[in-house]
This record gives sequence, C-alpha cells and structure tokens, in this order.
Amino acid sequence: MNERQYLIDAMTVQDSWRLFKIMAEFVDGFDLLADIYPAVSMFGSARVRPGDPDYERAVEIARKLAQEGYNIITGGGPGIMEAGNKGAREGGARSVGLNIELPMEQEGNPYADVQVKFKYFFVRKVMFVKYAQAYVGMPGGFGTLDEIFESLTLMQTKRIKPFPVILVGSDYWNGLLQWIQDTLLARHLISPDDPDLVTVVDEPDEVVHLIKKFVIV
Repeated sequence: MNERQYLIDAMTVQDSWRLFKIMAEFVDGFDLLADIYPAVSMFGSARVRPGDPDYERAVEIARKLAQEGYNIITGGGPGIMEAGNKGAREGGARSVGLNIELPMEQEGNPYADVQVKFKYFFVRKVMFVKYAQAYVGMPGGFGTLDEIFESLTLMQTKRIKPFPVILVGSDYWNGLLQWIQDTLLARHLISPDDPDLVTVVDEPDEVVHLIKKFVIV
C-alpha cells in the first residue's frame, strides 16, 4: 500500500468514527431538551460583563420572558449568555446553556440549570433553532451574526416556519439593516419582504410584547 492510499484509508476511518460522535451529540441534545417549551434563544457578545448596559438589559429581558412562562436558551458561556441564563433563573423559568468546546475553552456560566456541551457548532445551532419559538439578538460579534443569519436563511428558504427574530439596540443594529436595504435589496440579492424577517427594538417590554403576540404560553 502506498503512502497516499494509506492516508486516504486513515481519513476514511476517522470520518466514520466522527459520524458516531456527531450522532451522539444530536441524541444527547434531543434527550435533554425534549421538554423545553416554550423557549426563546438569546444571543450576544461573550465579552461584556456585569454592569455593562447590554448585560443588564439582557438580564431584564430574560427575567421578564421567564416570568411570562418562556424558558431561555443561550450558548451557556459568559457575557450576554450568562445574562440570559441569570435572568431566566431570576424569573423562575428553565435556564438552558448550550456550551461549545473551543481551543481557548469557554467556561460554562453558573446560571444555566440545564447544560449541554457540544464539540460541533452545527449540532449546537440545530438545537438553538429546533427548541426555540423566537430569537433575541443582543449586540455581539461574528458568532452572534452567524446565529442570527442562520435563522434568517432557514426562514427565507422555508426550511423552518417563521418565528420572531428580534434585535435589541437600534444604535447597534441599524447600520447593518441599512446596509441590507441599500446594498442587498437594492441589487436584488434578496426579496423585498426579506428585511421584514427582522424586528429591531430598544426596550425589554417591546421584546416581551412581540414574543407574546407570536407564542402563546
């Protein structure tokens, strides 16, 4: 057997075992989250800390949603994720953290009562969508944008039923939405009604009101 064939065979074996690991992550997620309903997935920066206005606003949003009967799902880490889990616990709802293994390991926050750890980002993102009836996006970076646009793409392509995607903080999000209007829509790269998949608000009560209109507990 030449070296090239040996490497191909080794990669095939590794990929086959990887499939079992991926399947195991799906099974664990499905088992642990099966009774989480209704739920709202919250996203945002891992870099903000308690006392930051965005952190405190995320706590308030999660707490008010929890008091209305909505469970909260976050990425399970620090920052906005921690704030969402903290608010869920304060409001008396299930507080779910879907953590991810990273090279610089992301530590789980202490407020997640239900914790699931993932190695594969795409499995984790399936859980965010499958068990949520709404998305709330706080200010964040590439990860937050990835999670928001994933949901929009799935709705745009009718892979999932439409649900509220609410971005909190007009000063943060309006520039992005204006670019979508001025560039994507102007060049006919999206449909005229695609921007309507997103709503931007500033106040926690607005978030709760929009979700209650769509998801009755």
